[in-house]
Amino acid sequence: MAAARSAGIGAPPPPRRPPPSPLLALVLSLLVAPLPAPADGFAYAPNFVTKIIEGSTGVAPVGLLDVSGGSTGSDDDEGGGGDVATSEADGAVVADFEGRVVTTRFPPEPNGYLHLGHAKAVSFNFAVARAFGGICHMRLDDTNPSKEEERYVRSILEDVRWIQRGARGGFDDDDDDEDGEAKEGEEDAGPWAGGVRKTSDYFELIHDCAVRLIETGEAFVDDLTADEMREYRGTLTEPGKESPYRNRSVEENLDLFAKMRAGDLPDGSCVLRAKIDVSSPNLNMRDPALYRIKHESHQATGDDWCIYPMYDFSHPIADAVEGITHSLCTLEFEDHRPLYDWVAERALEAGLVDCKPRQIEFSRLNLKYTVLSKRKLIQLVDGSHVTGWDDPRMPTLSGARRRGLPPEALRLFCERVGISKSDSNIDFGVLEDCAREVLDGGSPRAFAVLDPLKVTITNWRGSSLEDFEVPRHPKQKELGERTVPFGKSIYIERSDFFDVDGPEGEATGGAPPRGFKRLLPGGKVRLKYAYVISCDDVVRDAATNEPVELLCKVYPETRAGVTPEGEARVKGIIQWVEASTAAHCQVMQYDRLFKVEEPGKESEDFTDDINKDSLKVIQNVVVEPSVAMDALGVIAQIRASSDAPSGKDQLYHSDLTYQFERSGYFALDSTSSPNNLVFNRVTTLRDNWADSANTKGAKSKKKEQSDDGKQKGGRGGQAPVIEDARRVALRAGTIVEVGPHPEADSLILLKLDCGDTNEAGDPEEPRTVVAGLAGKIPFEELMNRKVVCITNLKPAKMRGIESTAMLLAASNGEEGDDEIVQLLDVPASVPNGELLLFENMQPGEPDTMLKSKGALKVWDRIKSKLRVNEQGEATYQDDSIKRIMTSGGPVRVSSLTDCTIG
Repeated sequence: MAAARSAGIGAPPPPRRPPPSPLLALVLSLLVAPLPAPADGFAYAPNFVTKIIEGSTGVAPVGLLDVSGGSTGSDDDEGGGGDVATSEADGAVVADFEGRVVTTRFPPEPNGYLHLGHAKAVSFNFAVARAFGGICHMRLDDTNPSKEEERYVRSILEDVRWIQRGARGGFDDDDDDEDGEAKEGEEDAGPWAGGVRKTSDYFELIHDCAVRLIETGEAFVDDLTADEMREYRGTLTEPGKESPYRNRSVEENLDLFAKMRAGDLPDGSCVLRAKIDVSSPNLNMRDPALYRIKHESHQATGDDWCIYPMYDFSHPIADAVEGITHSLCTLEFEDHRPLYDWVAERALEAGLVDCKPRQIEFSRLNLKYTVLSKRKLIQLVDGSHVTGWDDPRMPTLSGARRRGLPPEALRLFCERVGISKSDSNIDFGVLEDCAREVLDGGSPRAFAVLDPLKVTITNWRGSSLEDFEVPRHPKQKELGERTVPFGKSIYIERSDFFDVDGPEGEATGGAPPRGFKRLLPGGKVRLKYAYVISCDDVVRDAATNEPVELLCKVYPETRAGVTPEGEARVKGIIQWVEASTAAHCQVMQYDRLFKVEEPGKESEDFTDDINKDSLKVIQNVVVEPSVAMDALGVIAQIRASSDAPSGKDQLYHSDLTYQFERSGYFALDSTSSPNNLVFNRVTTLRDNWADSANTKGAKSKKKEQSDDGKQKGGRGGQAPVIEDARRVALRAGTIVEVGPHPEADSLILLKLDCGDTNEAGDPEEPRTVVAGLAGKIPFEELMNRKVVCITNLKPAKMRGIESTAMLLAASNGEEGDDEIVQLLDVPASVPNGELLLFENMQPGEPDTMLKSKGALKVWDRIKSKLRVNEQGEATYQDDSIKRIMTSGGPVRVSSLTDCTIG
């Protein structure tokens, strides 16, 4: 429906109140439910940690990624051990947790802001607990008052609430025990079980454990200086030496420790050390320090204490008192595990705790194009390379949240990275891909013009406006519709008009770029959802000759996508914004903070590798009025709830996200006000960094091949052909229709949703596929099935019907009625159109179309190397066997093994 109305040209637009926005309701619903996402909840692949927990508890996990019959990149061969016996061999102490609730914890030190590396630990600890029907504690390891602040405490709790928001399942608040009672209250509410716990809650108990060690002769007060202690400790190749104070009597040690506790001794005068083994090959076991003196106020306990326990001593005791069954931590603590077990065993033997947790280590997250070192992050802030800890370019969780990265995308990223004991350096593009998947499913579409060029419709009737009711999202009908006004004056993107008679035309000899389908002088273009217009004249700046206004004609008969009979369809489609009702805003166009994969590796100073183009501030961006209305609603809601206590139901500006059509995904910035809307670019619509890398790589490869040919002299074309399977576009698709072929009994006709979109980003019609599967697979088994298809083969007519894609299937190789054919199955969570990858190969860009004879032979050669392995997984077998992988796991067939694919 469209409605005409009047508005004064050039005057401020009257207040517009469109129908109640389903989008605002959706944003508010985020407080209790997540955005639609490809993989919400626990979707890790089975790994050595889950196997250890299953073996030690007898509880089978639920919700793991189904990789039955195959292996994962984080399985037993990663060095973590696949069962309890294997773990025993590498030094872990096996505990029997049968009948106990699996309990994990996230225990950060409140001395800084959480970053993306912490996101992996948060996600995995909470996810493991859910998978085993257990609980996860939130504990602050506040044992160092020198570096801890209340602002860090608040920030950490806010970040953990945010990253777990909308995650499937929650924990009850009734799990506190007498020893580890958690504080309850609004400020302690969160996705964790019970309230927020602190190591300082157990200071008395930890102190009692230290006294007990002194009484049993297993701890002593040492007066060595820090330098002397370091000298006595020895090296990796030389054993340590006993401290001259090691053999003090129990009575003397108790007296000295009491003086330490009473504040009678100055900082650094002595420490309490464990008495273990100074000749141990593990330096952590060479009489480690347990307590040190610090006459400093503590952010939680004030001046109650002047001695504080070391992390290696307090951590296992805090875990034990809380009933933690499995203490999950990163690999740098692997060498600390013997000390962890030593402390936990003695606390248990003394009757001070009633259980001994088990420590399990996994690799930490390493991410390309960024830094996660706390020292380097501080340097970025202090050196004013960024605006603060929540700068949207920073890898902090507060920065990611402000930028608009959804928590669902972070959890999806952590699941895809997986868990192993092998160090890996993950490409930043993986995180961006996860953001695109989540944002694509839940972000409404809107028109935004970043570089406006005015267009005047010369044959429009006066100042009247026409409203178009268009969907907010092409696939999410529940988001409703938005009102997009159209009138005499509109804005389009400057890049959507190629000025053949102006400066840019002079640079190209008047020829538009190859494939340019948008507006040209004298040409036509379609305004999305509205009309076709033609450019009749160009108004130019007298000084620069640049266009400042286009005078165009509208074709009323082309309204809402109609192409009049007998006329050619206009191919170019562009976005636009009506001028008198447009809202002006600022766009912060963010990109990666660093321009190289490993900042500082080659340059030595990592700040030299900062990407100078990581932020582009764009003023005077115009957006359609519905965007402004939605933003004002979110701002008002946040202001109304600003006096409420902090808790898990917090609304953020960045919860309002959009896909600004053809520009990228954007989120409302926290600095926005009713008079100054600011949007941050979360990510581009596609990976521009990968495109750039592929282009450079292709040029380099072409040059190398050329150079090789010259060196050989003469017929370089005689070099052996090296096939790259990535030239073939293997994609996920869903069969949405199936029926018999009208002209051939051996063929069937299918409609296949391959995730295709047009230039404007809207979904295309499903592809038509003609397949020789008649009598091989029942129609009912084909409907709604997620399969593998090839989308870049030249379309071919089969008995009068053009087939625009091809299904891949496995066959047992028999003939006639004995042949068994099974389609390659893709996990249901994988989105249609996803490009499938080959294991251990970097993603590549397939050919646009394999249509020449030579290109078609490429497919024939690659097809000959496709096989199903003995585990029923689809593989590509050239110099090695590579599984065909999706974001949801390997591609499989239902029952066939060791057979061909075609």
